[in-house]
Amino acid sequence: TVGIVDKDKIIDGSKMQAGDVLVGVASSGVHSNGFSLVRKVFGLNKEKLETYYEELGCTLGEALLTPTRLYVKPALAAIEAADVKAISHITGGGFYENIPRMLPDYLRAAIEKAKVPVRPIFKVIQSEGISEHDMYNTFNMGVGLCVAVAADQADEAVRILKENGEEACILGEVREGEKGIDLC
Repeated sequence: TVGIVDKDKIIDGSKMQAGDVLVGVASSGVHSNGFSLVRKVFGLNKEKLETYYEELGCTLGEALLTPTRLYVKPALAAIEAADVKAISHITGGGFYENIPRMLPDYLRAAIEKAKVPVRPIFKVIQSEGISEHDMYNTFNMGVGLCVAVAADQADEAVRILKENGEEACILGEVREGEKGIDLC
């Protein structure tokens, strides 16, 4: 049977407005982002994959194979607790492609780079000569999910996500302007 959909509960970004807050949920690592670039950067032969990196606390191969986090249950809990206006899964295409997809044409995302919980694996990848722009354009940089909520509900959304086992933090805000993203 087909149920009736309550249009007020559809999360499509149409209710977003300037001043809304962007909450980031931590990734477990690379997830499925940028493996073509990772292979190109490291060559990924057996020796390289078995190289232990102190900053990773494991071998490169183990870090790259860290299972992808799934966010369904924590996201549903956040939706129940706060007025979630949009959600973006940060997959291939990184910040520059995925976050703008959730925005209406007249809004921009402003992300404070200092608030992004960059995982050590991304520092290792960048140390191989990848530009910061390419890092944010290709990888999730430690943020697997971005949730837009009203400013007065941001702390509650972060609290609920943390209660549900996720590392979450406020990354930035939504501003007026042409659809896109600013990393400041």
